[in-house]
Amino acid sequence: MMINSALPPGLILILGSLFLPALIGNARKTLMLLLPVLTMYMIWAVPDGVQLSVHFLDYTLEPLQGDKLSRLFATIFTLMAFVGGIFALNQKSDIELMSAYAYAGGAVGVAMAGDLLTVFVFWEFMAVASTLVIWSARTKESYAASMRYIIVHLFGGVILMIGIIGQVYASGSIEFGAMKADSWWTWLILAGFLINAGAPPFSAWLPDAYPSASWSGSVFLSAFTTKTAVYVLIRSFPGETVLIYVGLYMVFYGIIYALLENDMRRILAYSIINQVGFMVTGIGIGTEMALNGAAAHAFAHIIYKALLLMSAGAVIHAINKHKCTDLGGLYKAMPLTMICGTIGALAISGFPLTSGFTTKTMIAGAAADQHLATVWFLLEAASAGVFLHAGIKFPWFVFFQRAPGYVEREFSAKPKDPPFNMKLAMVIFAVLCIGLGVYPEPLYALLPYTVDYVAYTGTHVVHMLELLLFAGFAFFVLLKMMKRTLTITLDFDWFYRKFFNLLHEEFVIKHGGAAFQAFKNSSQKRINAFIKHVFKHHGPEGVLARTWPTGSMVLWVAVLLGVYLLIYYV
Repeated sequence: MMINSALPPGLILILGSLFLPALIGNARKTLMLLLPVLTMYMIWAVPDGVQLSVHFLDYTLEPLQGDKLSRLFATIFTLMAFVGGIFALNQKSDIELMSAYAYAGGAVGVAMAGDLLTVFVFWEFMAVASTLVIWSARTKESYAASMRYIIVHLFGGVILMIGIIGQVYASGSIEFGAMKADSWWTWLILAGFLINAGAPPFSAWLPDAYPSASWSGSVFLSAFTTKTAVYVLIRSFPGETVLIYVGLYMVFYGIIYALLENDMRRILAYSIINQVGFMVTGIGIGTEMALNGAAAHAFAHIIYKALLLMSAGAVIHAINKHKCTDLGGLYKAMPLTMICGTIGALAISGFPLTSGFTTKTMIAGAAADQHLATVWFLLEAASAGVFLHAGIKFPWFVFFQRAPGYVEREFSAKPKDPPFNMKLAMVIFAVLCIGLGVYPEPLYALLPYTVDYVAYTGTHVVHMLELLLFAGFAFFVLLKMMKRTLTITLDFDWFYRKFFNLLHEEFVIKHGGAAFQAFKNSSQKRINAFIKHVFKHHGPEGVLARTWPTGSMVLWVAVLLGVYLLIYYV
């Protein structure tokens, strides 16, 4: 094995995370801020091309390679770790902080990897680290959700590994680059990637797991798994037509379930699926503008989605409530949280002067350029749906409308804005949401292809304002229908969760015991019969246990030698 060149930047976060539990106070806070900064420096010190090669068996691993796409995603992953770390400075769970930083390091590792095997190693590392982030909330709900989460992701990992093995066998190469879904192996690789993206039929793992994490854990979870999936899809399956249909399904699936939800973090979790659907659709379109749009939207989405979950986390941190039916009227008690949450809601809706307007509209524009009229129409309709469930519903029911009995309710603590570090994290991302909306050129310069797109034209601005304002008008006209009640939403995971419970209760417990006892009795009878047979021949009275005369033994040796000579000469 031979090693050349540099160290993968993701390892800085992974290895550094191991020291976090050993530190306390300012020392730990300093390390939490220093690790992402050092990682960011290392990312931008990586030039284009393969910078680290490891010769292993008959293959050459490439754990570190640089180009514009990898730097874009590695940059936003590291920025998320930095600002998320600021938000979580008061988090007391050592396991969560260590796992969250290792999780971020795994995402950077995927973004900078140049071969399929390295991608897979970091991919599975992320699955384990993110499971620990969920589990570290230390509640019965989080433990159960983390177990379901890891089962789905290990299943996806098995599918991905089988696909990689088949691809390596068929092509003789472990190169991580563009491929076509034209064989069983590439279809399996695509399926493994889509499971992490939250694509059907396994989308339900995301709203099941993310809201079960702590007030800070869900912020980290929102950024890495689905966006690394977007990155690998851009890298490996650009222009794969099936992704258009998968993406559109995700777009409307997320909208419908988010509109039905009562839990504010589950609303935002379904919204992640909806927004990733836009990105997957852009990857399926596959033009340079569409891929730029998918990459830019992933960058902007990490910022405004984290901002939304920070505002939700601030509410949970303050009053330990998370259902819309228990919230409302917090705009006076938590004004900064309300302002930042509203900015995030406008950004996710694509409102002009926010980052969503300068990124997401590129995907719809790419569909129009390719004369995909149906796709364009569905994306525009979905933009209105996003404004309904995230742009208005989330801030309205959480911060503005007073729920019935609000004045009489007693919270465990008086509602107020969170500590300074949490406010600072929200303000940083709120400024970025507006900054990238007003002046998107720095982001456009990071994109993998030259950007030939102008967001602020009269047509674009007027069209988007019409779309969003009429969607807002519809929300308030239908406000009675939009009011949430104490209900739950059944997702596709009901089928496999119910099936496995029935399998366990009805088959394993009811029939498994009798089947095992029958197998045990049958096996014991066969073992006893074998022992009797052996004892018959080898016991004290057995044929093989008798004393044989020397002359008889010499006779048998002579006979066997004669037979051997006869066979040899014949």
